[in-house]
Amino acid sequence: MFLQQQAQQPSGILGFLPLLFILAIFYLIVFLPARRRQKKLQEMIDNLKAGDKVITSGGIYGTIVGFKDDRIQLRVAENVKIELSRNSVTALQSPEVN
Repeated sequence: MFLQQQAQQPSGILGFLPLLFILAIFYLIVFLPARRRQKKLQEMIDNLKAGDKVITSGGIYGTIVGFKDDRIQLRVAENVKIELSRNSVTALQSPEVN
């Protein structure tokens, strides 16, 4: 009886195939889309220019007026400028947002 149970269990790499399959599906569902989003965001940050209307990670809406190294100068109101990290920009404002 013990020999029958041993013969029925998959051996070696065949036992890991279901686990590898699940990990591959997990990678395709979770990590690949996240990597694409991160790449698209970094591309958008690299292409920022003065005059772009942006939204920051803190929810601040403003217009880029200048750059200093890895920072941006953002005009958030008349005569009010703040300096932020480039990486704090999360999106460009859509045209219908005032």
